Amino acid sequence: MDPSHELDSLDVHISNPTKPLYPLGYTKAQIIDYYMQVSPFLLPHLKGRPVTMKRYPDGVRGEFFYEKNAPTFTPAWVQTFAVMRKSGGQIQYILLNDARTLIWAANLANLEIHPFLHRVPELQRPTSIVFDLDPGEGADVLTCAQVALWLKEVLDQLELKSYAKVSGSKGMQVYVPLNTPVT
Repeated sequence: MDPSHELDSLDVHISNPTKPLYPLGYTKAQIIDYYMQVSPFLLPHLKGRPVTMKRYPDGVRGEFFYEKNAPTFTPAWVQTFAVMRKSGGQIQYILLNDARTLIWAANLANLEIHPFLHRVPELQRPTSIVFDLDPGEGADVLTCAQVALWLKEVLDQLELKSYAKVSGSKGMQVYVPLNTPVT
């Protein structure tokens, strides 16, 4: 699919579209095309959630950095939300509420999206519980999978729905939706 027509309608400038970001030559343009295709399914899960961006300006084999604060060059049309720092001051987080903002973030080589567990403005009201299972000393990804299955058994006994999700490059997460307001 050639995303250029849809990108024109979103009015987002794409820099270096042929730049490889993944092995085997997957380019920024291909990543942006992928984000456009999955946006109807992804955006409902991100809407209203502040995100930390994990940016890979030289692709996944290069250096990366986490970006919480909206960059100074963030367009005025990108929605943000201020979150107070524990040490004082605030962080202006990006909200990936629409395809235009998602594509803008992908153009920054934001290849990992780390959303909050709650939606703004209710920062004290999470919408799910997350069990983060990462390999470590004495535990590989298969161990994590076994723990996820045991966790699912316990959650099923408690009549709580749960969903597995891959996380990052090495682990997995088990999500339990909270359908009742809690703090």
